[in-house]
Amino acid sequence: MTEPVNDWVILAEIVRARGNKGELAVNDLTTGPGRFTELGTVTLLAPDNAVKGDFEIEEAWDHNGFTVLKFKGIDSIDDAEKLRGFRAAIRSSRRRPLAPGEFFFGDLVGCQVIDAKNQTVYGRVAAVKEQGASGLLELEDGLLIPFVNDICVGIKPEVGRIEVILPDGLIELFREQQ
Repeated sequence: MTEPVNDWVILAEIVRARGNKGELAVNDLTTGPGRFTELGTVTLLAPDNAVKGDFEIEEAWDHNGFTVLKFKGIDSIDDAEKLRGFRAAIRSSRRRPLAPGEFFFGDLVGCQVIDAKNQTVYGRVAAVKEQGASGLLELEDGLLIPFVNDICVGIKPEVGRIEVILPDGLIELFREQQ
């Protein structure tokens, strides 16, 4: 059954099989392998968002820039390769509680980005890209805004709004590159 993506929190994207015992190298979108161990199970979503099912996590660890997951019942390279391109996800209700002022990057997607001084609307966040120590907000038109405190001065995902003070020349530079 295919389900809307917004019902799910994507935790990792499966890149490839790793090793010969069914391990999977994943692009981890969480705080690391410990989060998977803590959850115990995740749901796998196919590239078309069809639910593959719930999978119990036997082990999770870091290896060469990837998180490696070992699911119960996935015990060979062939089994693992069939999961390439799938995503590990949980329902929103299983997210860890946040402290006041904290938010999940996924909650920023869809937020309107507005100039804090003159209320100019720059667009909506299409994605949050982790880049170095901070990250980048990618707007629907492709504009990239560094996700740092000096620029993103008001982060309010609960009302769908991010207030920014952009560095001089950022918009012009973006337009020149298009």
